[in-house]
Amino acid sequence: MNIYTTDRIRNVVLLGHGGCGKTSLVEAMAYLSGMTTRMGKVTDGNTVSDYDKEEIKRHFSINTSVVPITWEDTKINILDTPGYFDFVGEVEEAVGVADAAIIVVSGKSGIEVGTKKAWEICEKYKLPRMVFVTDMDIDEASYRQVVQDLQDMYGKHIAPFHLPIRENGEFVGYVNVLQQRAKRWKPDGSVEKTEVPDYSIENLNLCREALMEAVAETSEEFMERYFNGEEFSEDEIRQALRVNVADGSIVPVLMGSNILARGMYTLMVDIVKYLPSPEKRSCTGINAKTNEVYNADYDFSKPKSAYVWKTIADPFIGKYSLIKVNSGVIKPDDVLFNHHKDSEEKIGKLYVLNGNKPVEVKELHAGDIGALAKLTSVTTTDSLSTKNNPILYIRTTISTPYTYKRYKGKNKGDEDKISQALQKLMAEDLTIKSVNDSENGQTLLYGMGDQHLEIIAAKLLERYKVEIELSKPKVAFRETIRKKSDVEYKYKKQSGGHGQYGHVKMTFEPSGDLETPYVFDQCVVGGAVPKNYFPAVEKGVSEAVEKGPMAAYPVVGVKAVLYDGSYHPVDSSEMAFKVATVQAFKKGFMEASPVLLEPIASLKVVVPDKYTGDIMGDLNKRRGRVLGMNPSDGGYQEIVADIPYMELYGYNTDLRSMTGGSGTFSYEFARYEQAPSDIQEKEVAARASKVDNSES
Repeated sequence: MNIYTTDRIRNVVLLGHGGCGKTSLVEAMAYLSGMTTRMGKVTDGNTVSDYDKEEIKRHFSINTSVVPITWEDTKINILDTPGYFDFVGEVEEAVGVADAAIIVVSGKSGIEVGTKKAWEICEKYKLPRMVFVTDMDIDEASYRQVVQDLQDMYGKHIAPFHLPIRENGEFVGYVNVLQQRAKRWKPDGSVEKTEVPDYSIENLNLCREALMEAVAETSEEFMERYFNGEEFSEDEIRQALRVNVADGSIVPVLMGSNILARGMYTLMVDIVKYLPSPEKRSCTGINAKTNEVYNADYDFSKPKSAYVWKTIADPFIGKYSLIKVNSGVIKPDDVLFNHHKDSEEKIGKLYVLNGNKPVEVKELHAGDIGALAKLTSVTTTDSLSTKNNPILYIRTTISTPYTYKRYKGKNKGDEDKISQALQKLMAEDLTIKSVNDSENGQTLLYGMGDQHLEIIAAKLLERYKVEIELSKPKVAFRETIRKKSDVEYKYKKQSGGHGQYGHVKMTFEPSGDLETPYVFDQCVVGGAVPKNYFPAVEKGVSEAVEKGPMAAYPVVGVKAVLYDGSYHPVDSSEMAFKVATVQAFKKGFMEASPVLLEPIASLKVVVPDKYTGDIMGDLNKRRGRVLGMNPSDGGYQEIVADIPYMELYGYNTDLRSMTGGSGTFSYEFARYEQAPSDIQEKEVAARASKVDNSES
């Protein structure tokens, strides 16, 4: 592949709702640019960017893939991202290194939740953007409706560049709104000039008006001329567009058909013409030696530095660290320093990835996206630079996973293999988390949703030949007491030779501290129990609280006081007193009004205004207590509630269902509270077999 300087690079991320046509758009662009000789189809599993076996099987994108397309001596690095919300981590990684975005909208489906989320993420990262309306070959597609809806939501930023020409239900050409001229496609894919159809003139006038309004908004002088009824020249319009598309204040709307590969020519021309190269974008890090701000700004003349934005750890193609060069020019055999790991690595060969195919290159200039192979210590979000000029870039913020299930290997002895395989998947996907919950004897797998967890399990089987079962996780209940009890227990055994003798009298009462399992004290008078047995008594308490006598859950908030007892000069031992204490604890605990405590989460749900009633009704059904509501940006509400952990299972799926995918939630542990009697009865009955009733 040729070498491209910073000014001839465009890094463009494709965003949009799942199924809107992002991957098919990449196929059409690749075909039209001559990169491929035939267009693949998502349904056939032969597209450039969907190469993972799970993507091919499920017919949707799971990973972000990079497809570099050459157009007019410019390299357009297309970052094709998944549209489904379970894979938002892939989107966040890609957006962090993109210099502009194309929001893809299906002309048939119109504006969807994913379209709005795409806009929001562009606003967050201050990305210039275009909107591309696909499916224009479908009769029910309505370009005008999409433009109208975008204008209703985002105002005069929206500038339609083209209009479709349809004849007999077919998509045959387009009207250039800026030039007010029409073009028709010929069978070989080229275009010929034609007259603007009469039925398009009204629409053209509306779109032209919208475009002029968007241009007028860019300066006071233009605004004044616009209100005075003056026309802008074509050169003035183009100049205003160049400046204002690049800073995000004008958003062009284009359209086409992925299947017919129509509309991509103008799209690629406009990407090169209007979207900024990296040199027009700023990029800052921190010099680790001086703690001063380092303005990398994709300047090829500065010391070399790069940011690792994604990792691919595939058993078949190996490990690749995908980088964006933030300054300088990186060449094969360069030695790069990783300040995070305090290690230097010789990088060997340089690649650009075309989907999953590595293509060797001689150098990568500032602003370009490439890949380094087999870097041992480098992980996603690390910064690479020279040792003399160690630079740290801000790590991309990746969403926290809140959906989790219990998992275990189907085959005994696979635990180590599963652990190693999960480590590799977690290196690729920062929204996967594996947690060993030793307290409840379970391992937990966290992801962004149920579908995400299913796909992780499928990848483990497909790539690493290990099978896991996903199931409902156990909830970490606790046991405590509400009253005071006074008990004694005498442990006495005679079996020839030395016997066993331990005798304790104890009280048990609430300590008032649910953070601590127990408090131990003694007030034995007159040596009824010798001091040297006190530690054994405390050890008995500490063992007993590990598995409570109600339902074998850990005990919290108990104060145990040894106040009397007796001993035998020969038969008493530490073990005897420990056993006596354990049995006294069980008896005393059950006599002190024992209760189960359940963990409570502090939950935040962010949803559009119109769903607040549904959400609050659902939270009430889940035993949630709504504590308040805070208005958020963009017509959203944040609902704050306390909710039992056991009621959060499956919440992600239900929330998406209720809000059409627009709702998000987060939570953290708040405290323990007494469980309702019906929950307590169920748990005690379910765990009866786990309660150890033996006396040893």
